[in-house]
Amino acid sequence: MNLLFKTYLTLMICFCCYLGVFAQPAKAPPMGWNSYNCYGSNVRESEVKENVDYLAANLKQYGWEYVVVDYLWAYDNPPKSTVGDANQFRLKDGSYVPWLTMDNNGRLLPNINKFPSAYPDKGFKSLGDYIHSKGLKFGIHVMRGIPRQAIWSKTPVLGAIGITADMIADTSSTCSWVNHMYGLNMKKQGAQEYLNSLLQLYASWGVDFIKVDDISKPYRDAEIEGYRKAIQNSSRPIVLSVSPGATPIAKADHVKQFANQWRIKGDFWDNWKELFQMFDIAKSWEGIGTEGHWPDCDMLQIGKIAKRGPVGKERYSRFADDELYAHFSFWAIFRSPLMIGGNLPENREIEKQLFTNKEVIAVNQQGQNPKQLYKQDGSMVWASDIPKSKDKYVGLFNIADTAHDVNIVWSMIGMNGNAKVRDLWKKNDLGIFQTKFNQTIPAHSCLLLRVTAVDK
Repeated sequence: MNLLFKTYLTLMICFCCYLGVFAQPAKAPPMGWNSYNCYGSNVRESEVKENVDYLAANLKQYGWEYVVVDYLWAYDNPPKSTVGDANQFRLKDGSYVPWLTMDNNGRLLPNINKFPSAYPDKGFKSLGDYIHSKGLKFGIHVMRGIPRQAIWSKTPVLGAIGITADMIADTSSTCSWVNHMYGLNMKKQGAQEYLNSLLQLYASWGVDFIKVDDISKPYRDAEIEGYRKAIQNSSRPIVLSVSPGATPIAKADHVKQFANQWRIKGDFWDNWKELFQMFDIAKSWEGIGTEGHWPDCDMLQIGKIAKRGPVGKERYSRFADDELYAHFSFWAIFRSPLMIGGNLPENREIEKQLFTNKEVIAVNQQGQNPKQLYKQDGSMVWASDIPKSKDKYVGLFNIADTAHDVNIVWSMIGMNGNAKVRDLWKKNDLGIFQTKFNQTIPAHSCLLLRVTAVDK
């Protein structure tokens, strides 16, 4: 009887650990900073730490917590190289140059010229420890699959006796923009073990978030499932982000089951046309996001970007100020993950205002059931529920090229009679309004409101 009880207790502990791995991450949309929009494939450890320090000192208190090292950290970028220069070339013996930093089991490691603390065999452990010491969480970008150089050198797969990299690769499965990797044939013995070994390595570094690239378009069902199983096997609660878009809407049930966030569009950049398009793309995903699983509109194009690629010259976001507010407000009310793309130490006053408004951030982190109420005649209105309250969050967007009135009728959000309106950006109560509210809004701008029913 005692043995049966111990067995039962052990099984229950394992089951609770299993639930913890899947239930804990991304209960609300993840918030943080990502290196790609400002540093492309060539961010350096010192630059990451500068952004870590800024985030910890200025933004952590508002909920910003992830620091994600993006794109090609194993690649040794030549001086002045950009994203487009990142391909490998084959020598006569079939080997690859430049050779990516890699261990004896075919797992990529951070390049020590970019990340000196990785020397000699520490990987990202030291950087992860630094980020955690600031009370933040650590994320990395990875390309799906297995390095081509691992296949050439037939590296053994950790945890799969007698299996080498060339035996698990799908050489017909390639990425259209960088040639470092082949896909994995998840039907082959050793493919899951390879992913398990990756996530065990990442867990040893203290990784809290992985962004897996080249996996959503075209949509790679088996490999997405493989990463999820590997996270489970790692026993560490790691957020799984899949990229880039557009993730097929037909795969909504699958991606919601296996990923914590997924891109709904290709790379988003700082122009009104792309923001205008995003409104309709997001509408197609309405009602699908839920706790732990979030449609992702991509990084916030706010602040100093393109310092070292990947698109255009170094600049502050090309969005006008009104467009910046519309951009952030829409990500907030739609409940997209909030990942800042700009270099944080170069933030100006407007970036500080956008990133430190607790009432606006609450719309993203606490609002529920975001829904588009209407989109017509240059106006667009979204609303969401506020937990444990009958109040509503409401976003009024002027998507036309000239200023005009945008209105909301209280019956659209299930209210009758009078309602109190608060402007969340200005942190100012606008008054009590009967049956509806309307205001003239500048072109490409918005209002973000909290609406409270008032007894007659």
